[in-house]
Amino acid sequence: MLARKPKALATYADIEALPANMVGQILHGVLYAHPRPAPRHAQAYTRLVSEIDGLFDRGRGGPGGGLILAEPELHLGQHVVVPDIAGWRRERLPRLPDTACIETSPDWVCEILSPSTARIDRTDKLSIYAEFKVGHCWLVDPDALTLEVFELLDARWLLHSTYKEADSVAAPPFAEHTFALDVLWPDAQTLD
Repeated sequence: MLARKPKALATYADIEALPANMVGQILHGVLYAHPRPAPRHAQAYTRLVSEIDGLFDRGRGGPGGGLILAEPELHLGQHVVVPDIAGWRRERLPRLPDTACIETSPDWVCEILSPSTARIDRTDKLSIYAEFKVGHCWLVDPDALTLEVFELLDARWLLHSTYKEADSVAAPPFAEHTFALDVLWPDAQTLD
């Protein structure tokens, strides 16, 4: 991930100036840019969205009452953050805004870790999500074939549970639904 140390705080104009193949974020005043995800990482988040969207957004076979979005642009205070996936309870975000960004912090985020983003996802982004009271964060690692589930308690992240390879997942805030973790990486080789 490319981080530019600013002489002044980064602005939205810095994001707009990035090449089209780059995703830009402003975290603690610093512009971070990285290329679109590799196919294995894109497949993991596509599969995870398909696993939870129908149940928790549209209510197909599940409770509904939620909104699930892939790569939403969030404006949280001074930060411009783009989680891989985010979810809101409908009572907190009853309808999508007409703007290109969302200013209501999500109830859940998921970051698909890659070598270029893992350090920032685990540090700066987690601290921003805690500051804006995101209740749950999932960290999916398609290379290690793992899922870490964090819950925000007393403004601190608590590791709730971990899963690997083909474990059966039933984790908050979607604990009503169980799925096999290996649905996220059908082309991966099991680790020895």
